[in-house]
Formats: sequence, C-alpha cells, structure tokens
Amino acid sequence: MSQSVSLAPIAEDVYAAPQLTPDAMAAAAEAGFKAVINNRPDMEGGPEQPTSAAIEAAAKAAGLAYAHLPVNGGYQSPEEIARCAELLKTLPRPLLMFCRSGARSTRLYQQAIALED
Repeated sequence: MSQSVSLAPIAEDVYAAPQLTPDAMAAAAEAGFKAVINNRPDMEGGPEQPTSAAIEAAAKAAGLAYAHLPVNGGYQSPEEIARCAELLKTLPRPLLMFCRSGARSTRLYQQAIALED
C-alpha cells in the first residue's frame, strides 16, 4: 500500500484504514489483502467521497472480496455488529476495513469479536 495510507493492525490478519479510493483497491490486493469492508455510508463526506459502487467495482477488478457495511460513527446497532461478526467469519483474510479515519472500523471489529466471548 502507498506510504500515504496509514494501516493500523487491529488483529493478526485484520487492518483498519482511513477512507480508501477506488485506486487503492489494486494496491490493497498487491499488498496481499484478500477482502475489504467499507464501513462508511455513501455521501457521508459529501460528493467528493468515492461511492461504495465505485470502490466495489475496483475491488472486484483487483480480485478482492468486497462488503459494504455502512455504520454511523457514534453508534453501531446490535444488527450491524452481528453483520460484521458474520462478515469476519466468512470473508477471506487478510482483511482491510475502512471508514473516515479508521476508528469506527476498529470499534466495530472489537464489538463484533466480543459477541463470540
């Protein structure tokens, strides 16, 4: 991945990142990632934010599995957390999750794995 993208490891094979662009999908695949979860709602950052559809098309073109699980920055519902847990069980690893800053994806991951405790 580019030096400009800061990846934060949140598990052995799961990383969080700030907003990614369609162009970043090829770099993610080259870096060894197998799947991407986009946790950012479309248009949250305004019209300059890439859409999920554009990122998904680029991810699939790069050979990545892709899931869009948009969640609010301040609150993730029990249903959203359960859906994330399911995605974590089914998507190939290593996995890259992203949102605006990476913090929301990290919190969502932590809540999803807590369901298994």
